[in-house]
Amino acid sequence: MQLEINVIDAFTDTVFKGNSAAVIITDNWLSDELMQSIAMENNLSETAFLVADESSNDESINNDTYHIRWFSPLTEIDFCGHATLASAFVLFSKNPDLALIKLVAKAVGVLTIVQTDNGKIQMDFPNKKPEKVDVIPENLSAGLSIAPVEVYRNSQAYFVIYPSEADVLSIVRDNEKLKQLAPFNVVVTCQSERDNYDFISRYFWPANGGDEDPVTGSAHTGLAPLWAERLHKNELVAYQASARGGVLDCVVAGDRVFISGHAVQYLTGFITV
Repeated sequence: MQLEINVIDAFTDTVFKGNSAAVIITDNWLSDELMQSIAMENNLSETAFLVADESSNDESINNDTYHIRWFSPLTEIDFCGHATLASAFVLFSKNPDLALIKLVAKAVGVLTIVQTDNGKIQMDFPNKKPEKVDVIPENLSAGLSIAPVEVYRNSQAYFVIYPSEADVLSIVRDNEKLKQLAPFNVVVTCQSERDNYDFISRYFWPANGGDEDPVTGSAHTGLAPLWAERLHKNELVAYQASARGGVLDCVVAGDRVFISGHAVQYLTGFITV
């Protein structure tokens, strides 16, 4: 069979920047094995699969609500922000009259997504603020070239706070040691020394997907509340300092984190499976 595929660069308004995600919309779920094989073949950080909600006969509900699953080349992922942004971009492009989209995922519930007046797409995510770790895992210390001193953790990752951008930008990692932290990934972060950003970060995920992720929306559901508390402000601009780079606007509001960004089309076509 042939399936339409869209590849979107998320958290950027420039092609070849941000983080790429593939988006595939089907009438019914493909098998888990086929979805994983497609994600492996795509070899992008994430491939998102969507199926329209059919829980009601009311078209006004069905045409804006989709179930979503995310797959890295290695495994299914509980939650992915940049592939959510990419999926919303595709859905808004196909349905220009839609003002709001709801994506339903098992691990994070209903995600409400809107287009903002400035052309960005805003996603409503759960607040995943990490808690401080009293005992730093040996593999975390051994896996980073600069020894971590202040470490936090949520259900997704360890968050290592460094005092300077030079630390974050120059960090060298040992992926084999970081893999031993599975199922947790690793974020390194610091307050930004640049006027246009509040904090910067990098994200390493050898246990679940690859080496360094270009831009990680899900990690900012932990980063944003962490820095909101430290900087005493609820509206923040973040930069993920990967080779491709990406910008995320974050608003912390109680138990929710609103993350906004641009997206741009790279590819649309068909795959045969």
